[in-house]
Amino acid sequence: MKKYRLNVDPRILELLGPSLYTNIYYVLAELIANAYDADAKNVYIISNKDDIRVEDDGHGMSYESGDIAKYLNVAGVSRMTEEESLTRSGTRRKMGRKGVGKLAALSVSENVDVLTIASGEKSGFVLTRHPENGHDLKAIPDDQIAFERIADHGSAIIMRNPQYRLHKTLDAVKRNLLKIFPLINNDFRIHILRGKEEVKIEDFDRSIMGELCGLITLGDKFRPLCDLVPDFHPDRRADLVEAKPTKAIPISMKANDGKEHEYSLEIQGWIGAYKSTRGRKAELTDFPDNFLSLFANEKMGEFNILPVVGQNKLNEVYVVGQLHVDLFELTELPDMALSNRQGYKSDDPRYEAVLEYVRGELLGDILKRREIYTDIINADKKKQKEEAQRNDEAKLRAAVDAFRRKASEEAAIALEKLGVNVSREAMEDAISKSINDNSPDLGLKAKVDSQKKRILISHTSHDKAFADIVYQMLVYNDVPSEDILYTSCDDEVCRVPEGRGVYDYLREFFVESYSTQKIFVLFVTSENTKASWGAITEVGASWITKIDHKIFNIHPFRPEHPLNDEMQWQSTNRDKASGDLSMNPLNADIFCQKIEVVCDVLGYKKKTRKQNEAYLGTLVSIRKE
Repeated sequence: MKKYRLNVDPRILELLGPSLYTNIYYVLAELIANAYDADAKNVYIISNKDDIRVEDDGHGMSYESGDIAKYLNVAGVSRMTEEESLTRSGTRRKMGRKGVGKLAALSVSENVDVLTIASGEKSGFVLTRHPENGHDLKAIPDDQIAFERIADHGSAIIMRNPQYRLHKTLDAVKRNLLKIFPLINNDFRIHILRGKEEVKIEDFDRSIMGELCGLITLGDKFRPLCDLVPDFHPDRRADLVEAKPTKAIPISMKANDGKEHEYSLEIQGWIGAYKSTRGRKAELTDFPDNFLSLFANEKMGEFNILPVVGQNKLNEVYVVGQLHVDLFELTELPDMALSNRQGYKSDDPRYEAVLEYVRGELLGDILKRREIYTDIINADKKKQKEEAQRNDEAKLRAAVDAFRRKASEEAAIALEKLGVNVSREAMEDAISKSINDNSPDLGLKAKVDSQKKRILISHTSHDKAFADIVYQMLVYNDVPSEDILYTSCDDEVCRVPEGRGVYDYLREFFVESYSTQKIFVLFVTSENTKASWGAITEVGASWITKIDHKIFNIHPFRPEHPLNDEMQWQSTNRDKASGDLSMNPLNADIFCQKIEVVCDVLGYKKKTRKQNEAYLGTLVSIRKE
């Protein structure tokens, strides 16, 4: 009978087993990494009713050749030299380093069966948190060693009665594993099985590219990913997608030999921005879709550094990426991984250098591209909305013209049938009936009215600071930004569509329109008004079209006719030297009153006077003169 002796204090298993890993996917990642180091081409994760099994077709372990004894030397370091850093085939760099990954399965199960076969030689034993015979582990007889997917060589780890289970859908399991173990290619495949269901894992990074609007790659290896990002905006492609060379950062570190050496910290990989976050929570997975991971030698070292490098900006929720820094795992340098293999030591200079680069350059770069994408989409939406509005205007014109023709024709016919000698009352009844019968043709009017801007903030560019206050007060009172036409607004939705002039826009949709809805104008006036041709034009247009308006004035300017200068207007002071705005309590009250009246006239739900005055006080200085 073969003997399996653990070369470490058995109490270590009891202490480390339950606490080494807190997530089953990290455990699976360790077991997959072991398979990779064994030159396996296939790994099978099999979820059964009472166990979770991980099988691989690697070299397997020979009892006779001492492979088992080496495996049970838990404290043994797996690599010390560059030669030891390569797998037996010499074609892969080992992922394992500390030698404790083999204990990972004990975080899931108290008892774990370890089965292996090498050149037809079978071996098996039970790894447990509670060894009964000191260093000696329970052997599994050869005739009880059976595999589900492998034959002549490989290993199997069977986690009995696991305290953690895999996600109920294999697609979710697949997504979770790909986020922490992306090294999938033709030479290394991961298969997930449950009953008759099987899923083969494909490259995460390649599959995710179709969901991105922006992408930055680092290094030639990842350059082909750029071609997988959809090209919806060819003319802006360079602003959204870019392939950059490997980022190299010189760094000085003390190696394991105690000497200081110069190294090149090379960062490769990719960082992208999702087009949308909609639907990403439809299938909850153990790992979010919004993350920025660090890898070394193709093995994940830390899942998400975004909380460390981010600035809590709203658009950071769109960021996703995987960065590879193999210097983290250079054999001659100190091990920087935490004991649970779920992060890195925060004070390691390599880690600090990566964080500084991401925080200071890379993250801001991808967020800027996300903003560009948002501007492109908003511009497209605005064009589409304007085109729809124009089409509806045309339909309304056609409907009104047809209505007029039809009403007149039917009225004439009716009068003709009645004869010449008809009363005025009868004629009016006939015409009224014709109009009433045809009035449904005007149903488009309500639709056209709803598409229009409802408020115009008329101002000069020199008075933007005050106009901004008017705008912010409107928004505070629940006036939608899309209802406001404000050409200097920082929010693109309020501005005239790109390529259109404001006067052409106003003429098309407010002067020449068959719709009777008129725009409400808020005039921001000052000494600058008389010098602005645009402002003068808007004053004249409002008078001609008899548009309702309110005046927000900057002292000492005095509004004049054709503005309604007989009514009380609001007055604000502006310091000539600093440009700072201020108003006294009376004018602050008048300001709020006018905003509330606008809301009443147009049917918006307004805030109370007390709320408005308090909010106004956060935007401008209110003080007694």
